[in-house]
Amino acid sequence: MGARKRTFRRGLVVALACALVMVGVTAWAADGEEEIATAAEHAELAANGTEIVDVHSHLSHVVNCLVGPDGVGFNAGAGNPCKGMGAGAIADTADPDKRSALEDALTHALSGLGSQDIVTAKDAAVRTQVTLDSAM
Repeated sequence: MGARKRTFRRGLVVALACALVMVGVTAWAADGEEEIATAAEHAELAANGTEIVDVHSHLSHVVNCLVGPDGVGFNAGAGNPCKGMGAGAIADTADPDKRSALEDALTHALSGLGSQDIVTAKDAAVRTQVTLDSAM
């Protein structure tokens, strides 16, 4: 076999391997896993917050990761740690049971955002984190 054919085949194998990796990464991202993990991380940060402003900030990040930039409740001013990951974990999740858990987590996060009492808001953050952890 000539050097030209070997080079072509080698290039084809590399291209196919890259395509398979991209399909795997896209499938993972499309199922909202990265967004869920990031939301759970921010729920934990909210639960450990020492000031109500910190708790609210991280709960806003949770909401933004769950609903995505086009979702109801998205707060562009709060920042989006899930920017570029997808359309929001809820929209990106096909499994109905997992989606239901994510909607429950959203309800908990919004509850915490609606409270000015730090104990109540942190409790909501803990419930959010537990719910997100169970969805992963």
